[in-house]
Amino acid sequence: MSTRLILSAPLWSRLATTAFIVLLVPYYWTHEGWRNFFWLSDVSLFVTVFALWLRSPLLNSMMAVGVLPFEIYWNLTFFTRLFTGIEIGEIPDYMFDANLPLLLRVISLFHVLLPVIWILLLLRWGYDRRALRLQTFALWIVVWLTYAFTAPDLNINWVYLPYKLRLSWLPEDAWLLAYVVLVPLLVYWPLDRLYSRAFAPAR
Repeated sequence: MSTRLILSAPLWSRLATTAFIVLLVPYYWTHEGWRNFFWLSDVSLFVTVFALWLRSPLLNSMMAVGVLPFEIYWNLTFFTRLFTGIEIGEIPDYMFDANLPLLLRVISLFHVLLPVIWILLLLRWGYDRRALRLQTFALWIVVWLTYAFTAPDLNINWVYLPYKLRLSWLPEDAWLLAYVVLVPLLVYWPLDRLYSRAFAPAR
C-alpha cells in the first residue's frame, strides 16, 4: 500500500472541516473579536484542517502532544457539568451562559471533536517524534503573540497568570517563563514518551 494512500484522509472530512472554518471565522470574529483566535484551541483547529489537506502526520502529532490534554480537560469539565451539574472547572462556563447566542455555543463543540480526530489520525498516520520540539517552539510563539496583542481582562491562554487564580505575588515575567518551560517539560515530554510507545512511527 502506497504511503500516499495510507496518509489520505476522506475527502468529506477535509471538506467538512473547511466548511466549518468558513462558518466559524466570521461568526467568532463578529461575536468574540479577532483576538479570540489566539486561543490554542482555535489555533489547533486551523492546524488540524491544514494537517488533513496536507496529509501531515507532523502537524497532527504537534496538536496531539501540545493541545490534546487541555482539550480532554475541557471535555471533562463540560460533560461533568452537563450530565451531573457538578462544576469541577470554570473553563466551559460560557457553554452554559444563556446570554450567549446558542449558535456560538454550538460552534464551540469543536472542542469535543478535535481529540477524536487527533487520536484517529495518530492511529492511522503514526506519531512524528519531531512534534515535541516543534510544538514547544510553536507554544513560545503563540504565548508571546498572545501577551503582545491581547489584554489582561481576556487572559487568553492564561498568559496573565493562571485561569481565575489569584497569584498577585508572582511577577508576570516569572509566570510567562514558568509557563513556556514547565508546560513542555511536564505535559509535552511525558506525552511524547507515551505516544512513542503507543503509536507507530509516522510514515
